[in-house]
Amino acid sequence: MNDMKTSIWYIPLVLLGISTLLTRCTPPETSETVDERLHLIMIMTDQQRGDCIGYGTNDHIQTPHLDALARDGVLFENAYTAVPSCTPARAGLLTGMAPWHHGMLGYGRVAASYPNELPQMLRNAGYFTMGIGKMHWYPQRNRHGFHVTLLDESGRVESPGFVSDYRQWFYQQAPGMNPDSTGIGWNEHRAGIYALPEKLHPTTWTGQTAAEVIHNYEDERPIFLKVSFARPHSPYDPPQRFLEMYEGREIPEPYVGDWCETFKDRPDTPSAAFGFFGTDHAINSRRHYYANITFIDEQIGQIIDALKAKGMYENSLIIFFSDHGDMLGDHHHWRKTYAYEGSANIPFILKWPQSMESIIEKGSFLDYPVELRDVLPTFLDAIGQPIPDEMDGASLLTLVREKDPAWREYIDMEHCTTYERENYWTALTDGHQKYIWFFLTGQEQLFDLDRDPGELHDLFGNTDFQDDLKLWRQRMADHLSERGEGFVKDDRLVIRTEPLLYSPNYPETE
Repeated sequence: MNDMKTSIWYIPLVLLGISTLLTRCTPPETSETVDERLHLIMIMTDQQRGDCIGYGTNDHIQTPHLDALARDGVLFENAYTAVPSCTPARAGLLTGMAPWHHGMLGYGRVAASYPNELPQMLRNAGYFTMGIGKMHWYPQRNRHGFHVTLLDESGRVESPGFVSDYRQWFYQQAPGMNPDSTGIGWNEHRAGIYALPEKLHPTTWTGQTAAEVIHNYEDERPIFLKVSFARPHSPYDPPQRFLEMYEGREIPEPYVGDWCETFKDRPDTPSAAFGFFGTDHAINSRRHYYANITFIDEQIGQIIDALKAKGMYENSLIIFFSDHGDMLGDHHHWRKTYAYEGSANIPFILKWPQSMESIIEKGSFLDYPVELRDVLPTFLDAIGQPIPDEMDGASLLTLVREKDPAWREYIDMEHCTTYERENYWTALTDGHQKYIWFFLTGQEQLFDLDRDPGELHDLFGNTDFQDDLKLWRQRMADHLSERGEGFVKDDRLVIRTEPLLYSPNYPETE
């Protein structure tokens, strides 16, 4: 019998600040009342590739509940993350700003506070704000305006004495046991079956905690609920029953471009960022990664069921996305922080409330270039709040309400040096072509994503694409010009001598 189906969930009163102990139960199939308040639901995963959702994207992966959500809304085919690693991606999500403006140009610490922050702005607008799962902020108990956060920080301890809410709950459920018993590190490329009962997995805790909060929600205020899963980020550790779903199923091999040979022969260390460790190894890691996504998808299904049972689903604006992707061996790259599709392209679904008028048919695929900075403006627009001029993001509702919406032509991306010095780049893409500029070497790459979605062929030296290259190079110079002569001089891109992790706009912290 499935342990998850028979377990009882205890969440300490001090964590939720509610008057009754929450126990896990199956919500009723129907609700007699419909909640007419506009609820805002954000569901996110960590390190999920854009091509790892079943709906019109990948026939090899099983995501029935995300597919159903997309059929009830729209899926953005050209969704990206501006700085593809955890903390800077979350800074853009928190502020609605582009990297240079929120200040994080690579992997560092999210600032303690910003002038505009998503949870605080929604709280000020009258919402009860709650976050469940991975926030990846510093200090780790910083709430940025949430009334309550229940945290799973993947075992990370950055604030003195910090223990996540998930781990406190784990030690209640399994005293003396080790939550890391599977024995695979947080950035490893190998995979394995979760060594403990499924009910103890952090994916289960996150999904069931969110479903319980919805089931027990009686506050008169509308809710903004952020549900943030720490997987499918490594370790690739699904419970056995989810891996069994992929027995005998074809798993796509990694893309290997005609430009990536220098990344092939690297030491096979557990957390290697580059290297070819065998096709079978990569497929095995991908199989476990897919299984973890199906595991998350099942939990998302239970969250959606809870919203429907509570009468909240039709009156909820729901946005699903990931903070960044995972190369999974593409071009002999692992993990993230790269401009390539496996790292920078993300799944992105928008489901609008029943009361909102739209001209887009549900289930549509939209090819506008969108990014995490667009989430906060979308929520503000949905509740009639002004979008501050300093925000770089725009409301996604424009794209489903207007016939010929004004929208950006392309999106900017970048990442400061990570893993090796030369991995310091910036890029522009409209979802059809992608231009990459490496700051320290002056190397350029150009890809035709329509004809070559796997980025197998670098078109930099192709004579047929020189006009395209000049266009994107000029766009990049225009984009970087506000940063000064350290980036652009005499309208030409400047090869830098040193990386820059934080821009001058990064808020001062104590």
